[in-house]
Amino acid sequence: FVLTQSFTEPDNQHRPHNCFLSSHLPEFTPIPAVLSHSIVYIIKQSVSKPSSSTSLLLSSSTRESRDMGKKAVLKSLITIFAILGFCHVSVASERKTYIVHMAKSKMPASFDDHTYWYHSSLESVSDSAEMLYTYNNVVHGFSTRLTAEEAQSLENQPGILSVLPELKYELHTTRTPEFLGLEKSADLFPESGSVSEVIIGVLDTGIWPESKSFDDTGLGPVPSSWKGQCEEGTNFTSSTCNRKLIGARYFSKGYEATLGPIDESKESKSARDDDGHGTHTATTAGGSVVTGASLFGYASGTARGMATRARIAAYKVCWVGGCFSSDILAAMDKAIDDNVNVLSLSLGGGMSDYYRDSVAIGAFAAMEKGILVSCSAGNAGPSQYSLSNVAPWITTVGAGTLDRDFPAYVSLGNGLNYSGVSLYRGDSLSSKMLPFVFAGNASNVTNGNLCMMGTLIPEKVSGKIVLCDRGVNARVQKGAVVKAAGGAGMVLANTAANGEELVADAHLLPATTVGQKSGDLIKSYIFSDPNPTATILFEGTKVGIEPSPVVAAFSSRGPNSITPEILKPDVIAPGVNIIAGWSGSVGPTGLAIDTRRVGFNIISGTSMSCPHVSGLAALLKAAHPEWSPAAIRSALMTTANTACKNGQMIEDIATGKPSTPFDHGSGHVDPVSALNPGLVYDLNISDYLNFLCALNYTASQISSLARSNFTCDSSKKYSVTDLNYPSFAVSFQMGGGTGGTTVVKHTRTLTNVGSAATYKVSLHSQSESFKISVEPDSLTFTELNEKKSYAVTFTAGSMPSNTNSFGRIEWSDGKHIVRSPVAISWT
Repeated sequence: FVLTQSFTEPDNQHRPHNCFLSSHLPEFTPIPAVLSHSIVYIIKQSVSKPSSSTSLLLSSSTRESRDMGKKAVLKSLITIFAILGFCHVSVASERKTYIVHMAKSKMPASFDDHTYWYHSSLESVSDSAEMLYTYNNVVHGFSTRLTAEEAQSLENQPGILSVLPELKYELHTTRTPEFLGLEKSADLFPESGSVSEVIIGVLDTGIWPESKSFDDTGLGPVPSSWKGQCEEGTNFTSSTCNRKLIGARYFSKGYEATLGPIDESKESKSARDDDGHGTHTATTAGGSVVTGASLFGYASGTARGMATRARIAAYKVCWVGGCFSSDILAAMDKAIDDNVNVLSLSLGGGMSDYYRDSVAIGAFAAMEKGILVSCSAGNAGPSQYSLSNVAPWITTVGAGTLDRDFPAYVSLGNGLNYSGVSLYRGDSLSSKMLPFVFAGNASNVTNGNLCMMGTLIPEKVSGKIVLCDRGVNARVQKGAVVKAAGGAGMVLANTAANGEELVADAHLLPATTVGQKSGDLIKSYIFSDPNPTATILFEGTKVGIEPSPVVAAFSSRGPNSITPEILKPDVIAPGVNIIAGWSGSVGPTGLAIDTRRVGFNIISGTSMSCPHVSGLAALLKAAHPEWSPAAIRSALMTTANTACKNGQMIEDIATGKPSTPFDHGSGHVDPVSALNPGLVYDLNISDYLNFLCALNYTASQISSLARSNFTCDSSKKYSVTDLNYPSFAVSFQMGGGTGGTTVVKHTRTLTNVGSAATYKVSLHSQSESFKISVEPDSLTFTELNEKKSYAVTFTAGSMPSNTNSFGRIEWSDGKHIVRSPVAISWT
């Protein structure tokens, strides 16, 4: 039986317990768990009088009795309850999206095409499920909506490697080229013609094609290698693209299957960017030169991407409700077909094994095709083990600061001033001292200090500057809450979670952000003075800030929770207060009430640092088209800086102490040095397959990830320490040594990409708790692309568990220094 439409749910909503007789009524939606409440209502309605909106549809024998008296109706309902009790033990589960990995080589001979086999396999477990996508490059298989029982049944069929539930990913949300040395060293980089042949694919929230950063003036024809297209959709036509923005696609089937149809009144069902994030990342990577760029006069100057002559292809995979793995895989699949050279993904999800991680799976296929994949490390710092995107075939990018700031001072009634940052532009406070109140004292809720929606009492904040604590809700939203309550301004104080990290925002009212220490001192003043007052002074843009760079507190940190022997992140790049192109659909704060529109915006996150490296990779690809993705990453890593411009070690802003390789990886990127690294650590598909064997992956797990029939050799000893990675992470297991000493060995191979030379090794360790030895200690290269191997032995005594220590290995010929960080952990 089944209820009529008034008691059914759309297919995309949650249905915990469904029970229906599909052979009788296949056209109706299954009955949800709310049925128990509905039955009570039906009993009342049926006993009193019939109701067309609650009619019961039963078998033919029971339909004849629709004119029965009350007792007969109740008897029938009791029978229905009995049916419910019976079928509850085998209720049909709600449908979810699954990604089905197929062993393409095991396709039965009766099928001429693998897609027919896919459809047949799906139809064998469900006569209603439809494919969302079929994949050809990133995986062999498809995505579809299944119940848990159908997914299990499908996974048990021959030729099915795995049926994995879809994952949801989230976004990791002008001065930069000069800071990185690109302005003064432009003549060192390849001619514009070769750079313009490089295509950067950006997977994000789409693109705002009208941005000046996509001006194609001076660019030649679209590269002949390009196989993509400019897809039409809402507010987006095929003519929207040009010789700069050469392609745009959107992927929403997975999103819509889970959350329902896209509301086109709120976001465009096309590649158009209604969020701003995608336009910002794309223009950071490869935006054209735009003079006179600024955000309300802040950071005024010439805006440009890292690779200004590179072409951009946009792949919209992120929507209001998030970024879904079936859509991400489909976009990566198309990007490979389209012949991009670099893929940039400023998004991430939870940590999982590589064969379950859609980004890692897609990146593996891209790597095989010679495409470098750059991903953000995540914004979950400064906590340890907080990294995303840690697969060794992905370039993982953390965030650092620039030497530019936007100071805005808090001036107190006691004569003291405290430094903060802000991007507010509007009516100022005119240096007038105003009443100053702590938000926690102007609210009737326990978390009033956070200035969340509806928590402030207007009578207590009207006309005053309000001090709010950072955390939980968006920084700019706190200002909107203060403004809505009648406040005249806001001071946003960091808590222990953010320390002294200052991130500037384009607030809707006069506001500034201060560090935790300053915030605590300001609160002491408010609590001790019977009539506290303050004002905010805005100082515009300042450059030459030292020390810089420093590691951003929000930047996710190692160690690598999936493979501790692979040191991540790989590098850091500028990710704090970055100016780049923006969407015309949304204001700089992203809030619905922000009616301001800007061509450029300043935002922060590893989402911003990732496209810096994507653009730099495009420059290196143009200069060295023969280099593999691993060689390009190696060049960026082994030439990275671990010292600031003032010569001091890079600091971690979260602690105020020198950062470690778990924070900055190999260091801050130096693109000029990366052009000529001397030596590189290269990797190919065989190296990665051996790595998977070292992880004890099964044949089906390897096939799911690598789409091959590769089988680990049972007679061969595989070791993760043999992966030719440019950095070293060593984990000593407590109690595993002999006589209190543990020995771990790594092997590496260097490839000469420069002139003939002899390189000698130098070793550096932070403490006496471990020793490093290298054999041989000298390597002589006589020709280009010559390879030489060496072995490293790490020896350590016993140390307390969770102790870390660091060092580095350097090879130098007197001209080049090839640096590798070393991270030692006792577990």
